[in-house]
Amino acid sequence: MNLSRTLATAARVLRQLRHDPRTIALMLLIPCVMIFLLRYVFDANPATFDNIGSALLGIFPLITMFLVASIATLRERTSGTLERLLTMPIGKADVIAGYALAFGALAVLQSVLATALSVRGLGLDIIGSPWLLLLVALLDAVLGTALGLFVSAFAASEFQAVQFMPAVIFPQLLLCGLFTPRGAMQPVLEGLSYALPMSYAVDGMNEVLRHPDVTGIFFRDIAVVAGCALLVLGLGAATLRRRTT
Repeated sequence: MNLSRTLATAARVLRQLRHDPRTIALMLLIPCVMIFLLRYVFDANPATFDNIGSALLGIFPLITMFLVASIATLRERTSGTLERLLTMPIGKADVIAGYALAFGALAVLQSVLATALSVRGLGLDIIGSPWLLLLVALLDAVLGTALGLFVSAFAASEFQAVQFMPAVIFPQLLLCGLFTPRGAMQPVLEGLSYALPMSYAVDGMNEVLRHPDVTGIFFRDIAVVAGCALLVLGLGAATLRRRTT
């Protein structure tokens, strides 16, 4: 893996995204708008907003980065850009890391805006540090980027890429503990939830919500989310094929 080639790939992806301001605006604003609406849906019950809002701060970045990364990378694959890149002396890890770095930079902006709005603007009441909340949101965005890069290898069109969302994201959303405590689920579903990274993203947010200090469970949760992101990035690199003829 070469740092200069990775940074060059990330810079190229960011230059391309710069020419699509509507996509950038949607990425940055939609999570803020959803959090804003949620705050006033539960205007009569701020405690519910605290519980659900903190969890959604981890879920929104994951979902939006999954969609953007999967569609943008699919365009690169179908246009032959990735194939041409791999005819050059650049490693698969450089390509995947470059894409992850570019989308990760946008994820930082997205997470900062959504977290600042929730804590400073909408009064999300958390006991722990807002910086820890931001850290989990950022890791979730990186995980969403990694999943998007990976599934783009199995889609032939942008329509198919979007269709992967019900298969990859929705089961995690239902089983992550957002709608009901995981301990109240059927044993099979509870066991399955422990194998899905979004469950640890929500648990990490809840640890920040309820504890003033960093707990061992929080370290476990962020380690699982970061480990899953690295694993999926590795799988995404394995889907790249070099042109041999």
